[in-house]
Amino acid sequence: MFKFRKILIANRGEIAVRVIRTCRELKVATVAVYSEADRTSLHVQYADQAYCLGPPPARDSYLAVDRIIEAAKKSGADAIHPGYGFLSENPALVRACERAGIVFIGPPASAMEAMGEKTRARAQMTRAGVPVVPGTIEPLRLLEQAKEVAQKFGYPVMLKAAGGGGGKGLRKVDRAEDLPSAWQAAKSEASSSFGNEAVYIEKYLDKPHHIEIQVFADSYGNCIHLNERECSAQRRHQKVIEETPSPIISAAVREAMGRVAIKAAKAVGYVGAGTVEFLVDVHRNFYFLEMNTRLQVEHPVTEWVIGQDLVAWQIKIAQGERLPMGRTLSPRGHAIEARIYAEDPSRNFLPSPGVIRYLSVPSGPWIRDDSGVYAGWTVSTFYDPMIGKLSAWAPTREEAIQRLRRALREYVIKGITTNIHFLEAVLEHPQFVAGDYDTGLLTRDSQKLIKQDTRDLEEVAIIAAAINAELRNLKRPSLAQAAVVQRPSGWRFSGRFARRRTRFGE
Repeated sequence: MFKFRKILIANRGEIAVRVIRTCRELKVATVAVYSEADRTSLHVQYADQAYCLGPPPARDSYLAVDRIIEAAKKSGADAIHPGYGFLSENPALVRACERAGIVFIGPPASAMEAMGEKTRARAQMTRAGVPVVPGTIEPLRLLEQAKEVAQKFGYPVMLKAAGGGGGKGLRKVDRAEDLPSAWQAAKSEASSSFGNEAVYIEKYLDKPHHIEIQVFADSYGNCIHLNERECSAQRRHQKVIEETPSPIISAAVREAMGRVAIKAAKAVGYVGAGTVEFLVDVHRNFYFLEMNTRLQVEHPVTEWVIGQDLVAWQIKIAQGERLPMGRTLSPRGHAIEARIYAEDPSRNFLPSPGVIRYLSVPSGPWIRDDSGVYAGWTVSTFYDPMIGKLSAWAPTREEAIQRLRRALREYVIKGITTNIHFLEAVLEHPQFVAGDYDTGLLTRDSQKLIKQDTRDLEEVAIIAAAINAELRNLKRPSLAQAAVVQRPSGWRFSGRFARRRTRFGE
């Protein structure tokens, strides 16, 4: 059977590093691509070869299909792995690979096109008998159409971008008088994010859970699901913390959702890794939301509980191998992941670019840090400010949460502001701990979760006190002046520690 010799990763940062690590284990050479802003990036250093795509703006580099294909040809790559984000759901890259005789590690272009445009996907799923959230199955072109549809379903409703997801072009509308401004905002954001201003309307579900099912399909017609992930801890419709299994899904509902997810994948001739996303209402009825035709950011939690490398599965399926249909994959324990961003929660989560002056990542039993940064690296203003993903596994949910909390307390990043303390607060929230949380929790309790953190100030006070004591020692009589002052190599305070010697003036 054919084996890839070299794979180009058409992505950056922690995503590319994640794929490169699996390729190393499979003894496959790797090619990184980068923009001028990412010349010293970790993924560039990890890869066997690296090619510059162009200027920092994504449209001139990571989104430039022709430049990526050119880099693949020059490097002699057999295949392209798109990672997730950027071109990972763009059928233009798939078709360009086909023309160039390069294997695309992902689904066929036809499956991407069927699921990429949300209203088309809703129509496809309706024909296949998959339950969808009540709403329109055609894009709405005029505001008057939107008014009629919203009146029919009753407020509140959700305006959604037809050409993409990830919270872009999405607006909740509570009242009829709010619809015109929300309509303009949703269309504008959809146009800038996806090059498609079309939007549609869904009925708003009160306090829903966002549950997704991981599916895999091979080119021989086999398709399986790898259970669910709970993704309801969201801020501005962006996932913040994910876990598996879901604390609210019963075995019966899990099996029913899994069957529907497989049905959805087979309906579009899917091949490779994909994620079928659902909304689950308070009565545990579930509705198809969308299908992401790629690997998800949160895939490590699934890897924890099934003990498999999903990137390796992607590569093997693209090489023509079959799914391990005869192998029993028994999920074990509980896994949870937190997304660490360079952002300032106290300033409405504004991005916090800058140089990482010091970095100490946690470790220990059953802790995993997927990151693409290092001390001295500059977090750019050009790209998503996610630094990495910290995940933990334990036999029970309670133990997994406690383990992740411990790891977050050990995570030290200096030079930029991060959301680490916010994540700690979420993990301590009574509703989250109880597993009784929905997609609106972080919005409803945002002020409680964004608390002023004083640990850095307390560290400064400790350092100042130590310096003051040393200066006083130096002013004492000669014996004291000759004494050797023993400085601790580090200190602990509120569970954090650091080992950085700082010169004045830095």
